[in-house]
Amino acid sequence: MTADGELTAAWRDVVDTARRTADEGLVVGTSGNVSARVGDLVLVTPSGVRYDRLGDADLVAVGLDGEQRIGTLRPTSELPMHLAVYRATGARAIVHTHAVHATAVSTLVDELPAVHYMCAALGGPVRVARYATYGTDELARYMLEALRDRTGCLLRNHGTLVYANSLETAYDHTAQLEWMCHVWLTARAAGTPTLLPQAEIDRVAQRLGDYGQPR
Repeated sequence: MTADGELTAAWRDVVDTARRTADEGLVVGTSGNVSARVGDLVLVTPSGVRYDRLGDADLVAVGLDGEQRIGTLRPTSELPMHLAVYRATGARAIVHTHAVHATAVSTLVDELPAVHYMCAALGGPVRVARYATYGTDELARYMLEALRDRTGCLLRNHGTLVYANSLETAYDHTAQLEWMCHVWLTARAAGTPTLLPQAEIDRVAQRLGDYGQPR
């Protein structure tokens, strides 16, 4: 595949994933954003544009320095968060949502309690980043604090951010995070949830290493 072909294919994955976040109720309107790294370029959804209106000609790409390299549409206002993750980790893809249950949990606790073993897929119990205004470097710093030894976090009074080696995995883990938040809220409304000990989370993390079909 040519370099241009690789960028086009990656952009289609970004757009398809962004549309999926809207279709499956993880965002409303033009909220949330999605990105993928291709070499030293970050392909990212644009600011304030409905995902169903994006096509191949709307590709938006910036360098790791934040300078726009491709496209005329302005990148998402949350670009500082995306760049902070790519600079600090080996991430290849990021999904940021305003999912209802996750956002609700972010207003209640400093860490999502370990109600389900799938928190191991994100590195352990999911922390809540301190609040800062959206699109700021301050929020990006708080997010990185919450992501220490994790691949996902909640953002106080805001939403979620998850990174992975692919958009498919980043999306799946985002959906799992929203589901875990829903489970905790449901259990908490009925009583006092039973939580899993760290030893069990560690054990599950090891088992997830060879989960699924052999490659």
